[in-house]
Amino acid sequence: MTEKILILDFGSQYTQLIARAVREANVYCEIVPFHKGEYNDPAIKGIILSGSPFSVNDANAPETDVAELNIRYPVLGICYGAQLTAKLFGGRVEKSDKREYGRAFMLQQKTDPLFAGIQSRTQVWMSHSDSIKELPSGFEVLATTESIPVAAFRKKVTGEVADTAKHSENVARAALYGLQFHPEVYHSTEGKTILKNFLYNICGCTGDWTPAHFVTETVDALREKIGSRKVIMALSGGVDSTVAATLISKAIGKNLSGIFVDNGVLRKDEFTQVLKTYEQLDLNVKGVNAREHFYTKLAGKTDPEEKRKIIGKTFIEVFDEEAHKLQGIEMLGQGTIYPDVIESISVHGPSVTIKSHHNVGGLPDTMKLELVEPLRFLFKDEVRRVGAELGIPSEMLNRHPFPGPGLAIRILGEVTEEKVL
Repeated sequence: MTEKILILDFGSQYTQLIARAVREANVYCEIVPFHKGEYNDPAIKGIILSGSPFSVNDANAPETDVAELNIRYPVLGICYGAQLTAKLFGGRVEKSDKREYGRAFMLQQKTDPLFAGIQSRTQVWMSHSDSIKELPSGFEVLATTESIPVAAFRKKVTGEVADTAKHSENVARAALYGLQFHPEVYHSTEGKTILKNFLYNICGCTGDWTPAHFVTETVDALREKIGSRKVIMALSGGVDSTVAATLISKAIGKNLSGIFVDNGVLRKDEFTQVLKTYEQLDLNVKGVNAREHFYTKLAGKTDPEEKRKIIGKTFIEVFDEEAHKLQGIEMLGQGTIYPDVIESISVHGPSVTIKSHHNVGGLPDTMKLELVEPLRFLFKDEVRRVGAELGIPSEMLNRHPFPGPGLAIRILGEVTEEKVL
């Protein structure tokens, strides 16, 4: 069972950076909206509370029961998460005399496992308009800066004193910390070490979440989920779809059927090169030359958005036609990655659509297939590391992204075969 850290998202622009830093420490984590956390998973080792654009004193400020969480898990509040913790336990949080944004220097006042290996004076990154003016009873200051009296704090614990990296289980579980600064960003020079200390020294994580571990665990899970059923997948030559297909193929072999469509607006020689790589990876992929069909549909069209929509709709038509040539397909593989998932369940709802195309947009509804998304909890750089573990050539893992509309958007005016060539 993979150990897990939950990051409760209060809407901060930095939340994904927290997750990236946790995963760089080889600890698995998930981002969940602050009001939708599921806390009965025995794999959970700790909770991190993110920042937020809100003030804790706003009438509609997002809240969660930090005390209830802390009965079961170690908790680390970052910026808003720290201010919320202080307020809910009876402290005083007020608007700062001026918004503090940028570099500051944290000055340690007490030793603590959270600061193991950290210099007594270290650069941190501030971004807040509220400050903790008074800590609740039973809490103590761990660090200050030149301008704020509470840069880091902890709840006092009974039992073994927490001045070494070895807490007793009970003391560790009761650990509750707050940081007024953002340890997850680059300008907090030792911030990632602080986060690692929380993961290892406080939560007791072992750091076993590696690409090799992910591959083994995912292939086993895919094999169990899919069984003897058949999967179809649209492949684009991109890193996400290629890594997803390779994982599925390792689980079910030739029961995965891939479709790679030449829409006539790919890069030079891309269709041939990608198919050759898929063959080297022993993927069961069919290449479909639909260039003329796409050119016909695009004839006379000059508006970029209209060209996007035509390419997306035509792709679905071609894919659907090819899919119906296969027998017994019950599942659809996709290369969905974690940023897509986070956006769809964000605190404030999905973000505004920036582009209208997606290689397989609409397929699940029209084809009534169950989705298989082996990468849905990975960031892009993690996908690449998993791909390297799977033996996928580096030139494919590091290819420059080239979205579906491809050359059609780069070509001004009407798309013709002559212009593509």
